[in-house]
Amino acid sequence: MKLLQQRQQLVTYGLKMVQSRLTTGSGGNLSILSPEDNLIAISPSGINYDQVTVEDIVVVDRNGKTVEGSRKPSSELGFHLALYAARPEIRSVVHTHSVYATTIACLHWEIPAVHYLVAFSGNKVPLAAYATFGTDELADNVVAGIGGYNAVLLANHGLVTVGKDIKYAFDTAEEIELVARIYYQSKSVGQPVLVNDEEMELVTAKFVSYGQLDTSVSN
Repeated sequence: MKLLQQRQQLVTYGLKMVQSRLTTGSGGNLSILSPEDNLIAISPSGINYDQVTVEDIVVVDRNGKTVEGSRKPSSELGFHLALYAARPEIRSVVHTHSVYATTIACLHWEIPAVHYLVAFSGNKVPLAAYATFGTDELADNVVAGIGGYNAVLLANHGLVTVGKDIKYAFDTAEEIELVARIYYQSKSVGQPVLVNDEEMELVTAKFVSYGQLDTSVSN
């Protein structure tokens, strides 16, 4: 079986998306690129995450042609392929329908530096213009909207995050959902005071070695 480890990770993180309330049912999608094989493992279309097995995960090539698997790949395969093509450093893509991030996306707002954890994305979370799901137009909008950031809101749709591995992409989706909730709640009672650009540059630089790689960094 091709990309067995990546398939197992997608089953695990698909369940985590539901358990963490980042999506419901079969909503959203996630994928992992294996640069050694030049192949991509991606979640199947229309199967609830609590029912997805390793065999249900689809393996495709860089052009989206199925290499292994009997299921239909996610309807959003197009923007996964486009992101991997546009950003060679990306190894995983996660797409969620998390409530607060999607609420902000439905307002057609970006998420500014209301909290330093926005640094998981960069100094903000940008917004991609609306397009019908599963279309080439949406793929183009996602790539244009995300630029060099690690997260992008999809207008009237949801959130996409990227990372060096599935853990980072997933963690980014969780943290941006938290920041989206903070932004929503602070906007509900007043005008939030944003973290300034100089501080965000410092925080973003510290995030490069955040975690076990640099034990001097803590939150």
